[in-house]
Amino acid sequence: MTKQEKADDIARILEELYPVIPIPLDHTDSYTLLVAVLLSAQCTDKRVNQITPALWAMADNPYDMITHTIEEIREIIRPCGLSPAKSKAIWNLSQILIDEHDGEVPASFEALERLPGVGHKTASVVMAQAFGVPAFPVDTHIQRLAYRWCLSTGKNVDRTEKDLKRLYDESLWNRLHLQIIFFGREYCPARGHDHTTCPICSKYGRKSLFK
Repeated sequence: MTKQEKADDIARILEELYPVIPIPLDHTDSYTLLVAVLLSAQCTDKRVNQITPALWAMADNPYDMITHTIEEIREIIRPCGLSPAKSKAIWNLSQILIDEHDGEVPASFEALERLPGVGHKTASVVMAQAFGVPAFPVDTHIQRLAYRWCLSTGKNVDRTEKDLKRLYDESLWNRLHLQIIFFGREYCPARGHDHTTCPICSKYGRKSLFK
């Protein structure tokens, strides 16, 4: 079996398991999605979803956000971790959105990646989930699974993104990245993983990882 045939079969398995894919982070528009994704760095989606209702009650748009101090933002988002940097980024990107984009989140990778606290992965999530632009956001979890399934060398997230984009048509990217995330949580954890019962690793797992 070729790598492409294996990749296609993995996509088929994921589609059978997750035909309907909810977006993990609760949000109401592109701005609240952007902030939620920023908060999710080194923090679980579950924890972010527990915290954001209080944040949105205080400010769910850039104009309201900048009327509060960075310290006020920090107090709410503290449980997410990295709150000093994240609170500063939220306030500063809100100001930039007002000054440079009429208060709107730009539908551009370049413009998003210029915002404080917004890297390529965050920009990719926003482009995919808020604007429907084909993107394949890769975090360390997707990197781990792509390596485990022999779809990528796994050297870094940038390499993994390129490898996955070569294997899959761009029409699948936005669905696949979410399907892989949900699959990893349910069937393919980093630790305590029984590859013999995993629907994908039992067929295609990198054998050297399971000796």
